[in-house]
Amino acid sequence: MIGNSRLHWAWIKRNIDDDGDDSGNNSGNGDGNDGGKEGDRLPKFPFTIQRTWDTQHFKAQETTPETAPETTQQRVGSELEKILDFLATNQPAFVIASVVPSQTSHWQSYPNAKTLTLDDITLTHLYPTLGIDRALAVLGAWCQWQRPVLVIDGGTALTFTGVNRNGQLIGGAILPGLGLQLRSLHQHTAALPHTWLQEGQIPRWSNTTPGAIRSGIWYTLLAGIRGFIQDWYTQFPDSAIVFTGGDGALFHRALQSKLTGSAEQVEQAELINPILVYDPHVIFKGMAIASKPPLE
Repeated sequence: MIGNSRLHWAWIKRNIDDDGDDSGNNSGNGDGNDGGKEGDRLPKFPFTIQRTWDTQHFKAQETTPETAPETTQQRVGSELEKILDFLATNQPAFVIASVVPSQTSHWQSYPNAKTLTLDDITLTHLYPTLGIDRALAVLGAWCQWQRPVLVIDGGTALTFTGVNRNGQLIGGAILPGLGLQLRSLHQHTAALPHTWLQEGQIPRWSNTTPGAIRSGIWYTLLAGIRGFIQDWYTQFPDSAIVFTGGDGALFHRALQSKLTGSAEQVEQAELINPILVYDPHVIFKGMAIASKPPLE
């Protein structure tokens, strides 16, 4: 998955039972991690995510089918050299999704490369400018939970995307993500400093400028997320709420623990919806489902 700030990689294998048929009986949560209270709540999924990587974007440069593997290796570094060699040598199904067109062409020259589009998404009422990342994430969540789902993706942009039980897109919302908001105040004002979110409780009422920035952005985002969840839940009370993305875990924890410093907020979060989970791999599940032919 080619995201706005990074390349996200996953090695995914379809689960096959003893008779050679697809099976989700041993798939756990689809990411190879069956342990823990949250993992136990995730329905079975017919793919196993063996491993994931994140790498930085590389500088734009034209590639050809003959030079693409070597050129790409030089840019992403040693961490991915083995997997890139595997792509070039073994030619497995290589599925690409991208929200950065300038990065996409670097990977389309690989053998068996398939670039996903909205035409590959088996949901209805999709609109032409819907981001492929949002569509894939909500597809993965909907296929796994088999009920209405709201996906909250805490990436460069904070997005909300919801579908009903029948897989019809209801709609969503987009706003600047946590990191983007923190950076924007510094970049577009003369006196406000750059700051970042710190682990632990964030005081709502701060006596420092960096602390005031953190408080304002953090608690406003939390209130907004809670409002979207509450409104969604009034329409779809049997829905699953799935957090994902780089900041998704922070938002998820804040709605389930005392990180926000308010027991009332925790109680509200628990009453909003008992199915409130963090799934960092939901977009990869959507890619596995949307790929045709299916991943081997």
